[in-house]
Amino acid sequence: MDQQQNNLPDRPISGVVITTQVSADNGGLGGELAHLIPAAKAALLLVADAIRRGGADQADVVEAVKATGLADAFAGIFDAAADAAWDEHIAAGGDEWDFDARLHTDNLYAVGSDIRRAISPYI
Repeated sequence: MDQQQNNLPDRPISGVVITTQVSADNGGLGGELAHLIPAAKAALLLVADAIRRGGADQADVVEAVKATGLADAFAGIFDAAADAAWDEHIAAGGDEWDFDARLHTDNLYAVGSDIRRAISPYI
C-alpha cells in the first residue's frame, strides 16, 4: 500500500514521546489527564515544528488558532481551576472574604484573561 492509502504523511514529521509516568513534565497528574496534557503539548509542538520546517504557512496557522478559539480553550483551564479552588475553599468552610483565597482565584482568572488578550482576534 502506498502512503496515501495508509493516511500517512508524505514527508516525515517530528514527534514527541508521550509517557504515562508521573513526572515533573505532567505535574504529578494521574488518570486520563496524565495522557491529555502531554498529548496537547505534543500537538502544539508539532504545529510549531511544521511552521519552523516550512510545512505550514505561519499566517494560516495563526488565523486558525484565532478562528477556532484555541485561546479561549486554554484560558478555560485557568477559569475552571479558579472556580474549583474557590468551590473547594467554600466547601471546606472557608471565609468568603479571605484575602488569600480570593487572591489565588483572582490570579488564576487573570491568567485566563491574559491568555485571551494575548491571542485575541485582533493580533
